[in-house]
Amino acid sequence: MIIFKILLILGISWQIAITDGANILGIFTSHSPSHLIVHLSVANVLAERGHNITVVASSQPKIAIHKNITMIVVPLTKEQEVIMHRSMEKMASNNDGFLTLIRNFFGSLKIFIDAQADILKDPRFTKLYESEDTKYDLVMCGFFMNTFQLGVAAKFKAPLIVTWTSAAMSMVGRMVGNPSGVEYVPSHTVNMDKGQVKMNFLQRLKNFLSYTVFDILTFIMDIRMKQIYNDIFQDEDDSFPTLDEMYKNVSLVFCNSHFSEASIKAQVPAVVEIGGIQVKEKPNRLPENLETFIENSSEHGFILFSLGTNVKGSHVKSEIAKRIFNVLSKLKQNIIWKWDDLKHTPGNSSNILYTKWLPQDDILAHPYLKLFITHAGKGGIAEAQYHGVPMLAIPIFGDQHPNALHMVQAGYGLMVNYFTLSEEVLSSSLQEVLHNPIYRENVQRFSRLYRDRPLSARENVAYWTEYVMRHRGATHMQSPLVHMNFIESSNLDVYVVILLILYIMIVICRCGFLFVKRKVCDKKCKKNSKIKNKMN
Repeated sequence: MIIFKILLILGISWQIAITDGANILGIFTSHSPSHLIVHLSVANVLAERGHNITVVASSQPKIAIHKNITMIVVPLTKEQEVIMHRSMEKMASNNDGFLTLIRNFFGSLKIFIDAQADILKDPRFTKLYESEDTKYDLVMCGFFMNTFQLGVAAKFKAPLIVTWTSAAMSMVGRMVGNPSGVEYVPSHTVNMDKGQVKMNFLQRLKNFLSYTVFDILTFIMDIRMKQIYNDIFQDEDDSFPTLDEMYKNVSLVFCNSHFSEASIKAQVPAVVEIGGIQVKEKPNRLPENLETFIENSSEHGFILFSLGTNVKGSHVKSEIAKRIFNVLSKLKQNIIWKWDDLKHTPGNSSNILYTKWLPQDDILAHPYLKLFITHAGKGGIAEAQYHGVPMLAIPIFGDQHPNALHMVQAGYGLMVNYFTLSEEVLSSSLQEVLHNPIYRENVQRFSRLYRDRPLSARENVAYWTEYVMRHRGATHMQSPLVHMNFIESSNLDVYVVILLILYIMIVICRCGFLFVKRKVCDKKCKKNSKIKNKMN
């Protein structure tokens, strides 16, 4: 009995040690500040739990970080910054069609990938390997076309969690064997009507083709990922896992999504939804200049206008910026406008406050806010939905257009075309969303649904991260689909065998039928021959 108690105490002590004050490495190297906000929100939760977090990023954080978080910042080179700036400028100023958009996107994607690969070779990062005292109980990797970074977990012999800023698309879900749901889950290319429960045949056909194209792009991307992976970890011995093997070592995927936001789909246990993780449970106090400006908006309220963290004021065509200014400056409401170059603004008006950076989540929580004019980034829409704020979307590139379209179909606001924007269209759309209460009612109804969860996003992060560490990677949660190839996971081999059996059965039946037919014919012929002989 005494031995049992000692073993029990030792077991409990080990469980506490592995989760209390664990050392966690977060590799969050996406160029996008909005992506970093999501990943750092996860890190902040774990730091508040007493864990020691080391974060590797390509830019300084835009949000406050916990004292238990140590930042290692490896910024883009000047050349990479210039190329990135030009790519964003092209996508924000040209409307030359889908192919041009794709070309610009893949041009910038190469820089995104190469910059993230360079970080793993930078001395500021590699010194983590060199220290004999450096030991990590967990590695977290923020996904953005950088799966070659998964090998870092193998270097430290630590469990691996992937964090993602949106819903579990196939490129992410496949790491934990999450089914794609191509039969019933519409992709961004399929527009569903409001109230439409299922896709019709043509929509399912388009959906299948969309998934197929995306899978082909994923396959091509994998080739590049493996090249970089093999280059970075080329000095490792033969026992070091390949990238394909690292895909099978992902314990968990955190997705910044919630099932209430889009079409329902099946999820494996290793996909954990943390939609709205960047939203604070209690908003921080606003900076004094914003607080004063907002307090002076008590009569008519105010509007928040932001085109996100990637599109800067210099990327916006001057004529478009001027049209927007002309409309906003005539409104009764005050306007907080995120604009990077304060020396060169679209114009001056007493009701407009320009600011380089703003605490978006804290502003969206303010009761005086009447409307959010947004580029329809995933994070901004999630924050507005959480706080029940109606929106006017001005999507520019990427997933912004489908995000905006989904928001409009849900009845939370309207959308205008950025490239063909006129003062008349912008003004009428603003007036509609500002003065028609249906949009606010719809989004506030959804806000109540979005918040109604058994565990908050923060609680989900804390519980499941510590669960993975307690159970040394939690391999028991792994779907068998992770270890199956395309033929096995699609049951193609089973279908081929069944078809082969059916074919053999048909051949046998046909041969049998022909044999019986021949016998019957032979017998009939002999009988007829005998009758003829008798008659003769």
